Amino acid sequence: MAITSQTEQPRAFRQVLRVGPHTLHADVSPEAGGQDSAPGPHDYFDASLAACKALTAMWYAKKHGLALERVETVVERDDSRERQGHYVLEVKLGFFGALTAEDERRLHDAVALCPIHKLMTTATVDIVTAPLETPPQAKGDAA
Repeated sequence: MAITSQTEQPRAFRQVLRVGPHTLHADVSPEAGGQDSAPGPHDYFDASLAACKALTAMWYAKKHGLALERVETVVERDDSRERQGHYVLEVKLGFFGALTAEDERRLHDAVALCPIHKLMTTATVDIVTAPLETPPQAKGDAA
């Protein structure tokens, strides 16, 4: 599946993102020249971890018959050393439902293995950047 991003208005930062049938937006802060009208790329990166942990907990609970009703996830970012190659995400999880201490331990163990956590911490991700093939008449629109 391709994810697309297009500038919404000429010379503005705000992007329209399309992920399958879903439409999202991205922007940057006013300090960077944007309007802060939508999450930025780092926000989406961090949010993917929050969502994955919550979805993994729900999946695990359903698979194992645990009485998990809902999950709350809070991700705090420390990007103060990002330029030195160190990016810290602190994840706090709340599990709600008629759960035992053992159920909660099992859920914590399961979310530690969520796919995005593993991708962020153990995978080598190769990114290939190439020109977008556009029809000749569309190139004038990009200016």
